[in-house]
Amino acid sequence: MRLTQGCFSFLPDLTDDQIYGQVQYCLAKGWAVNIEFTDDPHPRNTYWEMWGLPMFDLADAAGVMMELAECRKVYGDRYIRISGFDSSHGWESVRISFIVNRPPQEAEFELVRQEVVGRSVRYTTVRRPLQHASP
Repeated sequence: MRLTQGCFSFLPDLTDDQIYGQVQYCLAKGWAVNIEFTDDPHPRNTYWEMWGLPMFDLADAAGVMMELAECRKVYGDRYIRISGFDSSHGWESVRISFIVNRPPQEAEFELVRQEVVGRSVRYTTVRRPLQHASP
């Protein structure tokens, strides 16, 4: 199963050159770029751990790529994403977010359907335990 959160999630993983291009786009727009990581990619978990502080006032994506390389060294077994935050008046929110690193084995989720009072249906997303391959 492939986790599909954020921009480009239905495409093959971006190469570092493609990531560089997207980061450069964010910087050209004046957006602050930040790197985040998690081992809990549940769709409702929007608060990932930040790698350092958001990077303001950068002109070249090389600085972000350097930080991404360091984050991958430490947390290469987790999900890592890059976000571009637009602080301009009227937006003041994340404009782009995409996964740039995945663990060797993807997390798996199951959609559980439950009928409740009044013929209503409730859906819950549940994380499945990882299935390890037999030797």
